[in-house]
Amino acid sequence: MRTYALTHFTTTGLELPTDILWRIQCGAGFKQCIGGYDPDMVVSLHPLCQNLPLKVMENLAKEKGLVGRGAPFATVCTDLGSAHPSWFDRRVDLCFVASEAVRKVAGRRGISADRLRMHGLPVRKSFWRASEQNAQATPSQMEQLGLLPNKKTVLVVGGGDGVGSLSKIVEQTAAQLAKDCPGDAQVVAVCGKNKAVKKELEAKSWPGVHVEVRGFCSGISDYMEAADVLVTKAGPGTIAEAAIRGLPTMLSSHLPGQEAGNVPFVVGKGFGRFSTQPKVIATTVSSWLQDDDELARLSAAALSAGQPEATRLIAKDLVKLLKAEA
Repeated sequence: MRTYALTHFTTTGLELPTDILWRIQCGAGFKQCIGGYDPDMVVSLHPLCQNLPLKVMENLAKEKGLVGRGAPFATVCTDLGSAHPSWFDRRVDLCFVASEAVRKVAGRRGISADRLRMHGLPVRKSFWRASEQNAQATPSQMEQLGLLPNKKTVLVVGGGDGVGSLSKIVEQTAAQLAKDCPGDAQVVAVCGKNKAVKKELEAKSWPGVHVEVRGFCSGISDYMEAADVLVTKAGPGTIAEAAIRGLPTMLSSHLPGQEAGNVPFVVGKGFGRFSTQPKVIATTVSSWLQDDDELARLSAAALSAGQPEATRLIAKDLVKLLKAEA
């Protein structure tokens, strides 16, 4: 196997391997942070925070005359369907992954099976309890969200930045629902921080369908509870949360790289589909809403893929690691 080192040209014209440049630019900061806190354990949740923090910990331990690195180190990989190799370093004490596909990547990178744990993706507290997996919003809760009760509800989100052709998807979906089931459906468009899209959608009229437009929402769990279908880009956290809620999921886009692996995760688990075309998205979502049996099948598949206990299980294993090293 051939190994290629990435390089970077500095302002002096000197070509340096990226790992050396990374140490020069960030090593002091990591040393100051880790050395200042003197932690009992370090947990990484970022793909670029394995190699360098581990090296810094080893150097700090050596300065103190200690063997090893002085404290355990764990990685919680927050990718779902695939993951960049930089997530994985064979020196870690524990590595948490969310799926079989990511577990295989970790294994190929030298993480031994006894150091791997596959509990799922950590999610927000509102998604933790398994008893809430398939909770349905009451009419009162729907009204509190500004939604109409007893309507089939489509939740369209574009991430925190409101990206992914959000405006066109909302327009096409609303028009299709108005045509196929007039007066029986509603759309919630969550625009995140994209004020321009929010303003554009708020200015439109929506005959035949109720549309609610929102900006950045901290209570997305409540909207997922109210929804019958989710339309979203293929972000790992949103997909994991949708599965816990038993929410059929239409994927509309993905970031280049590891988010691409989230598409076969959803499609392969049987709780959604993928298309970048707003018209296809709209017709697919409309067909789901008109078929209660299909909605039930998709919801059951989502629940089967959901792992609401992941956060608790990861925390328990971290505590065990900490106690074992004490």
